[in-house]
Amino acid sequence: MIMLAVAFLLGLIFCLLFGVPYIDFLKKHMIGQYVKDCAPEAHAKKQGTPTTGGIFIITAVMLGSVIALAMAQCLTTEAFIILLTLLFYTFAGFQDDYIKIKGKGNDGLTPRGKLLRQIAIAMLPVLYLMMTKTGAGDLSIGHYVLHLGWLYPVFAVFVITGASNAYNLTDGLDGLAASTGVFAFLACALISLFSGCPEAAVISATVAGALAGFLRYNKPKAEVFMGDTGSLAIGGLLGTVAVMGKFEILLVIIAGVFVMETLSVIIQVISFKTTGKRVFKMSPIHHHFELCDWSEKKIVFVFALVSAILAVISIVLYILVNRGIL
Repeated sequence: MIMLAVAFLLGLIFCLLFGVPYIDFLKKHMIGQYVKDCAPEAHAKKQGTPTTGGIFIITAVMLGSVIALAMAQCLTTEAFIILLTLLFYTFAGFQDDYIKIKGKGNDGLTPRGKLLRQIAIAMLPVLYLMMTKTGAGDLSIGHYVLHLGWLYPVFAVFVITGASNAYNLTDGLDGLAASTGVFAFLACALISLFSGCPEAAVISATVAGALAGFLRYNKPKAEVFMGDTGSLAIGGLLGTVAVMGKFEILLVIIAGVFVMETLSVIIQVISFKTTGKRVFKMSPIHHHFELCDWSEKKIVFVFALVSAILAVISIVLYILVNRGIL
């Protein structure tokens, strides 16, 4: 538990330290965000805000994780696989951001191109798990076990890819993805520790700290956005940690806010294509609340509170199930 606190502080400190020079670099080179025409009118003022802040988040995570893992004597192959997956997702996200910046618009990688990259990267931790872990093809929580066998890789890739996209969809308001992510990764850190995966626990704690540090620069009114560089990578890491820690089922609760954001988009699309009517004023759902005259700060606060509650529920549920109480 002490090492988790150390990892959190390392992520926090490094992110705070790296933020200032990187944001100055972005401002100097005019690397800013382009706002979609379909976005709420209030977002027009965000035009030109520095983006690709995920670079210094991931740098803080990588450096903080390596130091904390070395201190905990957990610098193993499993830790290397998790961090390598994070790095590959960062490259994919940066490529998307780079195309947007270069084209001076909001069209990056094609949806198909982005999805193929996400799937290919997700296969790295999944194949490692299948080749090295006994019972890797099982879904379990406590004494409840579902044997998926060779269907498991398909499911696990879906979990990681889905988490990456869900977190990416959530990154639409100042401080929203970062604040909700802090609680999600704190839950992952504790559950990973309880499940006997200290590598995932330490890395998750470092990410939670880095996201807390990023809030210093991303809270309303944001000085910098994480961009797809950060959101695709952090979301992909969230799914990877759940897969490596073997608590994939609980991820539905841990990442409840991100699941809700994704479902709102799916419901909106299906409803509009089948009936011609929209269920929400705009999706993802945080935009719906914006158009209901909720302030940006109120939305972020409520969503972060929900994420914190879900994190506590997931931890308590894990403990109760593994103690045979449920």
